[in-house]
Amino acid sequence: MPPPSVPDFNLIAPVYDALAQLVYGKAQKEAQAHFLSLIPTGARVLVLGGGSGWVLPELLRKSAPAYVLYLEPSTNMLQKARNRFAQTSAQAEVEFRLGTEASLLPQETFHVVLTPFVLDLFTPEEALDMMQRLSLALLPNGLWLHTDFHTSSAPPFWQKLLLWGMYRFFGLVSHISAERLPPFEALFQKIGLKTQQEAFFFKNFIRAQVLQKPVMPPARTK
Repeated sequence: MPPPSVPDFNLIAPVYDALAQLVYGKAQKEAQAHFLSLIPTGARVLVLGGGSGWVLPELLRKSAPAYVLYLEPSTNMLQKARNRFAQTSAQAEVEFRLGTEASLLPQETFHVVLTPFVLDLFTPEEALDMMQRLSLALLPNGLWLHTDFHTSSAPPFWQKLLLWGMYRFFGLVSHISAERLPPFEALFQKIGLKTQQEAFFFKNFIRAQVLQKPVMPPARTK
């Protein structure tokens, strides 16, 4: 199948954080930061679609990774993340790279992958394609910290209304391809990852998850 289309967040980059806080208060940031302390010391960490970079200083404050790849497809968002990191006193090795999961090199691997409010921008087919590529880069026993919106099988009206508004707004402004939330649980099951921990925010509308990639059994020898 063709690679996922890339949303354009350059136009909205200057006001994105303010809009998110206006609607959700601190809930999105609290959810993204909730499990960062689980990142192992000395880990190689991939942050995909971190936007303006709020999560980066928090990640470096709560953990001690050896290397962080900050992979972001919006030039304006990436520059904001660079500027934010430059204002910190962190000494960690951080690489800022313009691109998507398709920009990962074949040999690049990570102990931890972060997808903060990024997979919801894509259709289920596109999201699965992205997740399969990210899973290839995640080392066995590695952690996937996934934060995104969450609804039950019978969501309350206000959640339906918010999702409807968000998808139409970002469809017009950022040209996202999705029109509804992907079935995250089913997609993670397809790539073999299991939820180890989870926490809910904003009246259960936002979920932070820790998933783990299993250790593959050794290949049989003849």
